[in-house]
Amino acid sequence: FIAKPVKNPDGTLNLFNWECAIPGKKDTIWEGGLYKIRMLFKDDFPSTPPKCKFEPPLFHPNVYPSGTVCLSLLDENKDWKPSITIKQLLIGIQDLLNNPNPDDPAQAEAYQIFCQNRAEYEKRVRREAAKFSAEIVQKQMLG
Repeated sequence: FIAKPVKNPDGTLNLFNWECAIPGKKDTIWEGGLYKIRMLFKDDFPSTPPKCKFEPPLFHPNVYPSGTVCLSLLDENKDWKPSITIKQLLIGIQDLLNNPNPDDPAQAEAYQIFCQNRAEYEKRVRREAAKFSAEIVQKQMLG
């Protein structure tokens, strides 16, 4: 996992804007990929959860076309608690990758393929994992 605040042009850290990366779990169709996610915090954090957005957006039933993650842990009206840590959020999102919630779809195409043609869904996800290989993404993020 990678999680770091973005640097402002003057070199100071912007604690409201974090660049993160989530590895695909071993022995899953997501393995080998490192998926970049941006966490945007509001002034009233931790009362409200951060907005978490895959950049670029991922092919996944619970990721909106914009890249925003649809997860009850990130919803202040559902499972969000101010005590939840950034690490716990990243682990929750990592778990969601391999365990989509068909009851809360956010992306029609990924949802339909996940429900109707699991082999095609897995093929598409493996393509994503290859496109976002850990080696390439780490170089982009860590230099």
